[in-house]
Amino acid sequence: MEALECDRLLSSTLSGEDAAELARVLKALADPVRLQLVNTIARSGEACACDLPSVVGKTQATVSHHLGLLVRAGILEREQRGKWAWFRVRAERLVEICEVIC
Repeated sequence: MEALECDRLLSSTLSGEDAAELARVLKALADPVRLQLVNTIARSGEACACDLPSVVGKTQATVSHHLGLLVRAGILEREQRGKWAWFRVRAERLVEICEVIC
């Protein structure tokens, strides 16, 4: 999905393709655990997957599932460092979302 600007949103109709992509991304965010994960990672700049289960009170497998959904939606980026995966929020992706729904 290309970056949508508020001016573009106001001056044209959101295409079906763009609306479907935005709905997919918003669906990825529409979960309390995933919102907690994004918030935690955004506040710290990055986070190791090993630290996140205790933050959200879920098992490592559940947290991994949620992180995978957020990565596939383009909200997080993942970097493997040895045994553990580290995650950062893709700020530009969140800006795109905010621009569409502003």
